[in-house]
Amino acid sequence: MHKFISTFLLSTTTILGTPAAWGDEVGEVSTKFRLASPNDKIIVEAFDDPRIPGATCYLSHARKGGLSGAIGIAEDTSDASIACRQTGKIELPEGIANGDDDGEEVFKKRTSMLFKSLQVVRFYDAKRKVIVYLSYSDKVIDGSPKNSISVVPIRIY
Repeated sequence: MHKFISTFLLSTTTILGTPAAWGDEVGEVSTKFRLASPNDKIIVEAFDDPRIPGATCYLSHARKGGLSGAIGIAEDTSDASIACRQTGKIELPEGIANGDDDGEEVFKKRTSMLFKSLQVVRFYDAKRKVIVYLSYSDKVIDGSPKNSISVVPIRIY
């Protein structure tokens, strides 16, 4: 039991201590009705890239309902979709513009009690002058190949 508590605390600290952004919930739709507990849902969240002002992503993902979902122990599916857009003037910071920060995590959200999370990482394609955002789900032992990408062309205002 002591090992379980230590693992739980380490996981919680790692997840909560991450510099990645948290999304603002934009809306939700129910996908499965449950009589005496919360419905299963698809949640839509928006988040701004913390290092690139003017880039905003919209992420949709599943949230399990039921009793386990209500008390926070359900494991959400790995299904997610992302769409990112330029919403203002974009000036790339030096580390991103020269490719040093490729694969930087910009969003992370826990999708199970302990070991599963939904993440978004950023890449910069200098040749095409676009920012690429990749969303995927990971799990400590067995991740999912389900993923989604979105590309933001950098336009000069």
